[in-house]
Amino acid sequence: MSDILERGSAWLDDQRVRHLSRPVSYWRGAAVVVLPAGVGRTVFEVDNGTAVLEQFESRDFLIRAADLVLGDAQTLPQRGDRVRETQDGVTYVYEVMAPGREPHYVLDRYRRTLRIHTKLVETAT
Repeated sequence: MSDILERGSAWLDDQRVRHLSRPVSYWRGAAVVVLPAGVGRTVFEVDNGTAVLEQFESRDFLIRAADLVLGDAQTLPQRGDRVRETQDGVTYVYEVMAPGREPHYVLDRYRRTLRIHTKLVETAT
């Protein structure tokens, strides 16, 4: 018997890609791949050691792990990679990162979807 939750997760992932995604380009150095991505956000609270919590808001890109292929090899996100998203004639450049020791990406339990944490570093018209 197959895992009904895994089948449901695969169906939801297909619906997200089909109806809730936009094309983005993922860059690592000169290597680039254009892939469909959903957009989300994560708010991190980081204790800076002075009894003050700092907030860091990440723009997250949800992509299929199988789609992240650079140089003919499937790969995982690395800090410093870039994601470019164009909207209304403006290109937004995001760098893969997360605050402190937080992970810069999360892989779902079925290893199907990556949630990549980024921060806006540049805009161009």
